[in-house]
Amino acid sequence: MRVLVAGGDGFCGWPTALHLSANGHEVAIVDNLARRAIDEELGTDSLTPIASLQARVERWRQLSGREIDLEQGDLGDPQLVHDLFTELRPEAVVHFAEQRSAPYSMIGRQHAVCTQVGNVVGTLNLLFAMHELAPSCHLVKLGTMGEYGTPNIDIEEGYIEIEHNGRSDVLPYPKQPGSFYHLSKVHDSHNIFFACRTWGLRATDLNQGIVYNVQTQQTRSDPTLLNRFDYDAVFGTAINRFCVQAAAGVPLTVYGEGGQTRGFIDLRDTVRCIELAIETPPPAGQMRVMNQFTEQWSVMQLAQIVYEVAQEMELSPSIENIDNPRVELEDHYYHAKCSKLIDLGLQPHLLGRETIASLLDEAVRHRDRARLQTVLPEANWRSVPYWGSEPAIARDAALQSAAARSNSPASM
Repeated sequence: MRVLVAGGDGFCGWPTALHLSANGHEVAIVDNLARRAIDEELGTDSLTPIASLQARVERWRQLSGREIDLEQGDLGDPQLVHDLFTELRPEAVVHFAEQRSAPYSMIGRQHAVCTQVGNVVGTLNLLFAMHELAPSCHLVKLGTMGEYGTPNIDIEEGYIEIEHNGRSDVLPYPKQPGSFYHLSKVHDSHNIFFACRTWGLRATDLNQGIVYNVQTQQTRSDPTLLNRFDYDAVFGTAINRFCVQAAAGVPLTVYGEGGQTRGFIDLRDTVRCIELAIETPPPAGQMRVMNQFTEQWSVMQLAQIVYEVAQEMELSPSIENIDNPRVELEDHYYHAKCSKLIDLGLQPHLLGRETIASLLDEAVRHRDRARLQTVLPEANWRSVPYWGSEPAIARDAALQSAAARSNSPASM
């Protein structure tokens, strides 16, 4: 089918676009290159050298014989979104085009504002375009398990049956988001739920856990197709950060006592989940919610497995507990349901020593590119400043720089 991948240059978007293209879908990408611009703003970079989006797509065409159309632009521009739907008439939209970092949203007031305005407005523009131009289109929206927080009851998949004063109803599961980023995802979910009920749209909200692994079958097939490897304190996940620290010979930094437990998923399963969701759309008028993770780990458990595998590879790691910059429970109940994607046919890749060893190999291979000064946290949930750096200015300049370095993307 015709699939628009919004945010198709990003960590999840790029391998998803390739996976869908490899499996016969007609794929188009829209991206504003903001993730690359934020690297310039923060003084960091992917551990793996990544090619420009244009070079990536051209190399994929050469290797596979399949075209991926490109449009460089921002979902915050309503005319661009309207034009995309008018020209493409997508049957499905995979929506990754959001600022995805909780720490980034907690750097300062303007970072929080940029995150919420960009994320919420972009999603609203998609919903209005679907309503007017493609009412049967299926929106597959990447949410986050962070919307739920860490309640002292089991986390259901999106909805919960409530009994109150002798009456019962099935309602959206209560949300306890942990950052301004996670709050933007909650706002998205509410807007999508409303649009489906009111306009008869169809959507799948995929509440994704933390993604580990950085490559898929397609991204590994050629150096130009390599996916990004984030390891810094703002965009890097704990596993990536630990692997880079082990490769560099510095302590693995665990926030607090390390009892924070979350859901995790392999990147290879992420792209498969997107495919399964596209192939089995919900009925019109429904926002289906699926919890997209395959297993649960605590931060200290992850540090320990990286420590053990690094020792086997003759690295010399250590583990160090540091002050937790976040406001979160470190000792808590956590049990989330995740059966719907398994029922659709997902066969999970579970985290094992082989995957950790692969990430450590990648970290060792590229450790000369590591900027270790970016690994320790700077954003502190308890002291988010009103004034400070203005990311909108820095990002605008960086976006212009990124655009100047690349060829003009082909039009739809």
